[in-house]
Amino acid sequence: MAERTAAEPVARREGAAGVAGPGRARLVRRGGESWRTYRMVAGMWIRSTMTYRSSFALTLFSSFCVTFFDFVVILLMFGHVEGIGGFAFAEVAFLYGTAGTSFGLADLTTGSLQRMGRRVRDGSLDTFLLRPAPLLAQVAADGFALRRLGRLTQGLVVLVWGLLLLDGVTWTPLKVLLVPVTVVCGAVIFMAVMVVGASAQFWIQDAAEVTNSFTYGGNTLLQYPPTIFAQELVRGVVYVVPLAFVSWLPALYVLGRPAPAGVPSWAAFASPAVALVCCGLAGLVWRAGVRSYRSTGS
Repeated sequence: MAERTAAEPVARREGAAGVAGPGRARLVRRGGESWRTYRMVAGMWIRSTMTYRSSFALTLFSSFCVTFFDFVVILLMFGHVEGIGGFAFAEVAFLYGTAGTSFGLADLTTGSLQRMGRRVRDGSLDTFLLRPAPLLAQVAADGFALRRLGRLTQGLVVLVWGLLLLDGVTWTPLKVLLVPVTVVCGAVIFMAVMVVGASAQFWIQDAAEVTNSFTYGGNTLLQYPPTIFAQELVRGVVYVVPLAFVSWLPALYVLGRPAPAGVPSWAAFASPAVALVCCGLAGLVWRAGVRSYRSTGS
């Protein structure tokens, strides 16, 4: 009797492990399949783009110049003032660079999701559903625009420039590590917002501009110091749509500045956790959207 009682917890643990094991294997398998699908579709579009290399080079240069004009506005501002919201030029360049690089990476990889509303309206989404491949990977990679490298490059150039100009920062190994972590996690958060926006278009097919207000608009917001905005707006991008974790909170820690809106200092290191939560929520919303989809019948 005692032997059977002692063996029962072991059996339950083994059974739980047996259930969890296939679940983890299934997630890994789906992740690998999604990555293969995305790589194949994006690779097809990249090969198509590189067929006309001169045209691609001109388009890439144009994209870089157009996005750089956003930073030219800041340069013109500092031609007349010594600071913006108490921040020097190097600090603003650092904020601009972190947000711009994160958004450029997200826009490069998942920017095609902006066309989800049109695909739902004209029924072209049915073509993707008929293929034996993950839907999100197909839609995100379809029409992969390599010219978006211009936006990413522009943000990265400004980020490096800002880092070179910073002279009042006491660099520690933690701060050095926080810079690339901030860029990557910020990109993941932007990607999650894009997925949620694309999912909303299953119900509201004309919601692309609403999504852009959180992506493009959020990128523009984060390029400036939080001290120039109303506290209600700052709290909104901290507690409602957590865009502040893209760059503001970790960047302010690197600069030795206090966190806005009464946010605790440890929040500067919460970007990875916030990015993970955003991905989970985006996955749930995407599944709900796909399940609610009804074909146009055309």
